Amino acid sequence: MLALHAGWLVFIAAILLTWLGVEAIDTTRPATSTRQLTLAFVGIVAALFIVLIPVQRLRQGSWWFFGIGMALLVVLIIPGVPDFLVHPRNGARRWINVVVMDMQPSELVKIGFVLALASYLRFKHHYREMKGLIIVLAIALPPMLLIVVEPDLGTAMLFLPALIAMLIAAGARFKHLLVIACIGIVASLAMYPLLRPHQKDRIQALIAQIEGDDRFEQSIGYQGARAMTLIGAGGVSGVSKEKAEELLKSNHLPEEHNDMIFAVICLRYGLIGAIGMWLAYVLLAVGGLCAAINCKDPFPRLVSVGITAMILSQMVINTAMTLGIAPITGLTLPFVSAGGSSLVVTWCMAGILFNIARHRDPMLTREGFLFS
Repeated sequence: MLALHAGWLVFIAAILLTWLGVEAIDTTRPATSTRQLTLAFVGIVAALFIVLIPVQRLRQGSWWFFGIGMALLVVLIIPGVPDFLVHPRNGARRWINVVVMDMQPSELVKIGFVLALASYLRFKHHYREMKGLIIVLAIALPPMLLIVVEPDLGTAMLFLPALIAMLIAAGARFKHLLVIACIGIVASLAMYPLLRPHQKDRIQALIAQIEGDDRFEQSIGYQGARAMTLIGAGGVSGVSKEKAEELLKSNHLPEEHNDMIFAVICLRYGLIGAIGMWLAYVLLAVGGLCAAINCKDPFPRLVSVGITAMILSQMVINTAMTLGIAPITGLTLPFVSAGGSSLVVTWCMAGILFNIARHRDPMLTREGFLFS
């Protein structure tokens, strides 16, 4: 358990990012930071439990886990579901009440998707032939569509980079990867009519901002404009906690403890803090990819690649939207943003990476991957 391996890099990075999140949340919402600490403890306990599960058990339960997650996604959009079970927030149906907290099934599906896809791609004929890759799309597109309908465009966007990364790691042919990427892009564009008016407004606001048009800064572009103002106020080294509290209060940044927590980090700790945070994610990525490289069995290797790609993609999208170079999607910053199921599930992902790094069962070893 205490032997040195790549999983410790993941654990250290996760601890650093969680601590940074608690400190940033405490700057703007002290009461929420206490709750964040509690949820972080729950997430760490859940991760420790996952570390004790044999990797082959994860594979055996992968399709069940994915299926349960998909069923919960369907529950969210079924008309007539009692309000106490699925209570809409700002027009979105993303959460199911589980008494102690509101759970986002999409968070569970992220893990289920990676596990199920890795289980399928461990066989060579599933990733070396185009007919096998059609099933890959059949696995990826349904959860993306259901999540977009909630609506939650940000989370739906995470499946494509994880899918591509896992196909590359599996050894899929380049021409097939190109086809899959094109289909994914076309499918993403086809989902545009399903977006709600406020989501389309955010895309319009981003285009206007890039063109130098500031007419939406007090309407649909307000959140993005406030975020960039606070980021600029942080400068290189940031401002004091008292000054940060004052600036946050006067700028009225919506969701500053959640989706826009990166703006608070930049305000409080400046460019140095932002770079430090990015380096922590790099440390996590190194740990996740080293865990994958050290695996001879395809299933844990693909799971490591998929989870690492999903966490990094989420970080990139969140920071990009806060910096004003991507549309605001309501996507949290992994380990850092205030949240319930999102924080716990991300810690579970870290637990899976740690588990894979410490468990390399030679009895599970199959034929190595082919690359072309």
